[in-house]
Amino acid sequence: MHATKRLVATALVTAACLGAYAVPSVAATGSDHEVSRGVTIPSFYNPPAELPAANGALIRTEPLPLDLSLPGLDGPLPGRATRLMYKSTDSNGKPVAVTGAYIEPSAAWSGGGARPLVAFASGTMGQGDQCAPSMALQHPLTIGSNTVSIGYEDLALYRLLAKGVAVVVTDYAGLGATDRLHTYVNRVDSAHAVLDAGRAAHTVPGASVGPDSRVGLYGYSEGGGATAAAAELQPSYAPDVPLSGTYAGAPPADLSVVMKGIDGSGLAGALGWSINGFIQSDPSLAEFADTQINATGKAALADLSTMCVGDAVLGYGFRKSTSWTTSGKSLSEVIANAPNVQAVLDAQRIGSLRPAGPVRVVTGVADDIVVHSQARQLAVDWCRKGADVTYKPMNLPNLGNGTLLNHLAPAIADQGSAISWLADRLSGKPTSSNCPTMPLQP
Repeated sequence: MHATKRLVATALVTAACLGAYAVPSVAATGSDHEVSRGVTIPSFYNPPAELPAANGALIRTEPLPLDLSLPGLDGPLPGRATRLMYKSTDSNGKPVAVTGAYIEPSAAWSGGGARPLVAFASGTMGQGDQCAPSMALQHPLTIGSNTVSIGYEDLALYRLLAKGVAVVVTDYAGLGATDRLHTYVNRVDSAHAVLDAGRAAHTVPGASVGPDSRVGLYGYSEGGGATAAAAELQPSYAPDVPLSGTYAGAPPADLSVVMKGIDGSGLAGALGWSINGFIQSDPSLAEFADTQINATGKAALADLSTMCVGDAVLGYGFRKSTSWTTSGKSLSEVIANAPNVQAVLDAQRIGSLRPAGPVRVVTGVADDIVVHSQARQLAVDWCRKGADVTYKPMNLPNLGNGTLLNHLAPAIADQGSAISWLADRLSGKPTSSNCPTMPLQP
């Protein structure tokens, strides 16, 4: 059975008209493949009908060939990869199958203690299944008539492997696994997926990580929000996954602010991914979509549900949400006047809980996509709760408002320092908060 993300999104935004909410089913197992925008999705990504009880329990694994790999004396460089599917729990308390990858590094770990593990949360990849980070490891560049997918996170991931750190990558809920839409920037879904990836890594056949391995989290942009949320929820959701350090780069901590920065930018399509995901998590929002989003907007939501970030930039970059709403107002304005929808965004706010372990928050001062002020506010909120926060504002030149460059440049400029900071935490080296000297204004 071939079920596409476009079909799911169309069902979501029209559910209010039909008086019901349902996600179309897909094949659970077997040889059938889903095709998303001309890209074949292996049957591995079709979840089974029943899932294990334990969070982080492996459902299935298979070898994953890394396209960017070289032969080495002790095995392939930078390591040997395993595709995996594991069980997690979504924001509604329902079981969900999540896919990802574990990479056993060829390099030895030279830091203190056993080989550590980093749960890696990728930045925005899209909402189509073909955009899954685990697929990008096998196919770093996919360019076709209907899709553009780039594994831009591979460099940071490989730098961690070069240090002898084992890495587990999550595809998040619904990105890869074909039974639902990716719940983009849903803090609970993404946090659980990250933490359960850490659990799953310990039982991957051939993995060298174990109970004595220190665990760290690494993420930028969407990934920064996921790791920030995971650090907050770890004490209650995964106390068995103690965190030695968390890197949260450009975290979208306040979605009400972030959506204003995204609207009309090169990443405008991300608004559609957010709407699709939140309607799926909260079916009561379907009525909002049906009454407040016009035919153009509904078509865009369905189209975006199958797209990767490259497709979205080319197809919907610099579009304004005023063209999607029945009132002609921006989505921010419409949501501000819809208390039930605004409450959903408010519940996504990161910063209300003290994170576990040391955290490093990095944000570009000129970042106008994941706006600097709200990321900095996260660091302030955490500091006020007594967290061990290393805060670093990146003062880089303005490279063009709305072009994504102000958002991407800090990730590249800080990558080496971020990985070194995290490696130090994984080695057991102490760090100290710089909150007392943090300025009150950006």
